[in-house]
Amino acid sequence: MIGQIVADGVLNGAMIALGAIGLTLTYAVLRFANFVQGEFLACGAYLALIAAAALAPLLGTDAIGALTFGWTLVLALLIAAPLTGLLAVLLDAVLFRPLRRRSNAIGMVIASFGASLALRSLLEFAFGGSPRAYSRDIAFAMPVAFGIRATPDQLAALAVMLVLIILTHLLMTRSPLGRQMRAVSENPDLARLCGVDVAHVVRATWMLGGALAAAAGVFLGVLVQIRPYMGFDLLLPLFAAAIVGGIGSVPGAMLGGLIVGVGEALAVPLLGAEYRAAVSFLLLLAVLLVRPAGIFGAR
Repeated sequence: MIGQIVADGVLNGAMIALGAIGLTLTYAVLRFANFVQGEFLACGAYLALIAAAALAPLLGTDAIGALTFGWTLVLALLIAAPLTGLLAVLLDAVLFRPLRRRSNAIGMVIASFGASLALRSLLEFAFGGSPRAYSRDIAFAMPVAFGIRATPDQLAALAVMLVLIILTHLLMTRSPLGRQMRAVSENPDLARLCGVDVAHVVRATWMLGGALAAAAGVFLGVLVQIRPYMGFDLLLPLFAAAIVGGIGSVPGAMLGGLIVGVGEALAVPLLGAEYRAAVSFLLLLAVLLVRPAGIFGAR
């Protein structure tokens, strides 16, 4: 029983971690809390839905093995992720870049909150409020190990999400772009004096954060459903994961996502499903009271 709950929490936590990485990167480089991050999940999911529908006549809708989706959705994800990243870059160019020159962090936060409302309303206007799905096939759970059962879709999603998290960690620690991002997060002016193209780093930050959020949105759509409010429902867990792990720390966002995911899963049998959302808030409150910097955060 406990093993099954933890396994479900790890799966949910991996999705939260993907979205929280973009949130913590935005804060580290641009120094503001980005409320649009949740909407990037929903935008990525709907962009993949559009791409899958357009590719279906060409590639068909046959599923891959025991999965409920086929190569059409895989290719749609590869299309939706960069498109969502470009949407984030465009939003920065139109809204946030002008505000950075004439406003403070509070103004940026308010602007991001307004942009999230606008994107959510646009999705609801374009697609309606009814849930959508990538496939109508039913996935059946099968035994994995230690009494844990999982569907093929869950195993595939967890594997891909873990690969994306590892690749993001390697990008941040082993690549020139990752070193530039860390330099800008420490001191933008000093990084600029050392020859770092800060504008390029900002664009790369938005691109990476949007692409990872789109991937999380697509996996959430595969495992649950696609709704205009799917990103809004995950916004508090995203912030909780980023703050628990240490705002501005990519490894912290990864660990924070897993902590929040497992905590929410444990709350269902102990407290009831209606209190699941409160776990993120309680974790957030506990960290702010005990260790405001988070697990990996600096004072």
